[in-house]
Amino acid sequence: MKVFIASLGTETNTFSPFLTGYRNFEETYLVRGGEHGDEPFIFAVPLIVWRRRAVERGWSVVESLCAFAQPAGVTLRVVYESFRDEILTDLKEAMPVDMVLLSLHGAMVADGYDDCEGDLLAKVRAVVGPDVPVGAELDLHCHLTQTMIDSATAIVVFKEYPHIDFAERAEELFQIVADAAEGRVRPHMALYDCNMIGVYPTTAESMRSFVDRIKDLEGKDGVLSVSIGHGFPWGDVPDMGTRILVVTDDRPDHGAVLAESLGRRLFELRKQIQPPYLSIDEALDRALASDRGPVVLADGSDNAGGGAPSDSTFMLKALLDRGIEDAAVACVWDPIAVQVAMEAGEGAQFDLRLGGKMGPMSGDPLDLRVRVTKVVPNAMQSFGQGPDRAQSRLGDAVALSAGGIDVVVNSIRTQVYAPDVFSNLGIDPRQKRVLVVKSMQHFYAGFAPVAAEIFYVAAPGALMPDFRALPYRQVDRSLWPLSESS
Repeated sequence: MKVFIASLGTETNTFSPFLTGYRNFEETYLVRGGEHGDEPFIFAVPLIVWRRRAVERGWSVVESLCAFAQPAGVTLRVVYESFRDEILTDLKEAMPVDMVLLSLHGAMVADGYDDCEGDLLAKVRAVVGPDVPVGAELDLHCHLTQTMIDSATAIVVFKEYPHIDFAERAEELFQIVADAAEGRVRPHMALYDCNMIGVYPTTAESMRSFVDRIKDLEGKDGVLSVSIGHGFPWGDVPDMGTRILVVTDDRPDHGAVLAESLGRRLFELRKQIQPPYLSIDEALDRALASDRGPVVLADGSDNAGGGAPSDSTFMLKALLDRGIEDAAVACVWDPIAVQVAMEAGEGAQFDLRLGGKMGPMSGDPLDLRVRVTKVVPNAMQSFGQGPDRAQSRLGDAVALSAGGIDVVVNSIRTQVYAPDVFSNLGIDPRQKRVLVVKSMQHFYAGFAPVAAEIFYVAAPGALMPDFRALPYRQVDRSLWPLSESS
């Protein structure tokens, strides 16, 4: 048996001020030939899992491109097409193959392509023909499209938000596709549109119980896999929205009924599964009222993991204006400030203009008297635990102290994943009263064990969680909560 594996993806915020070009992929993750090293990126982990499983069975593996870009705006057409065609060229040279496994995102948009994953899967199918099993693993913030369903044999989506299960889902997909290649199962996919959009952390009820329920359905009555495609609300494409995907062993009617039943139940829960967002002042009031720390405030509106600039100053300004000390903020993306601070060196004090550079969604730049407390070239932070632990690049990073607040400033946009984003810069997060993290939910697994309380903040920014205010052009306006009648 010969297995072909590859990865290509990004999460596209069509409202983001950035375009996604080659450099973004190069800075985030761009590997050829399986040279992942000891600390791979999250979307490379499935490839490592698949290679390990195939080798254990004595099968041969051909690994093509592994490319992922930090979420931003629409990908340049020439960049998407060149990466796609590289994968297709490698696939053609590897033919014949017995199965294909792809680690994708599911919400990648390029100039001329609203559904990059569907386009890639369709072209892979055209190369391998109708009989070779093709599997794809997707981020749960995906746009599940009919083109994907028509082109793939099986699709498995992350179940957890934060995404702590990417390795488990890789195992799940490998088993289904390998069984299909060996004739043990005949996967059939059923898709149901829930007619809603939103953000649904799986760490809180009622989403936690719903995910546990779909897990319990797997392996029974011919059900191979159940996935919830949450959708990515900041992607203005026709297929944006929450959908249920059920994969059965040749039981299409049962799969369709189950998908609809689950989808209708999720719609009933729609108001319960949204995070309880607070205003900046409400969040700070609650943090100050807490008798212990650290209290973590999630600034999801400036989450680089959703395509935001990560240079907004709204939260930092509020801390300074209210004289709140013993706080820390991460990460403010400001390569110019990093360069100046690195040249000045640790211990230096000077006046610096910080953040607020990408436009109104970033707020105004702050003119501060800062002290450089730490300089770390090529800094990193971790994501996940155990043998499948992944790494995320911060680029060059510095810790600045201003007005009793420590700020991590970095040169490569990335959201916050874990407390070591602070500790790697010499800041002890456990000793702070307030921690502000520019992240929507991926911070949760790392910070929950150390946080006294966690609050989600609806600050201004590129990912402001007011979907009715977004200038959609292609999204179905009948989706809840866009439609008052839903």
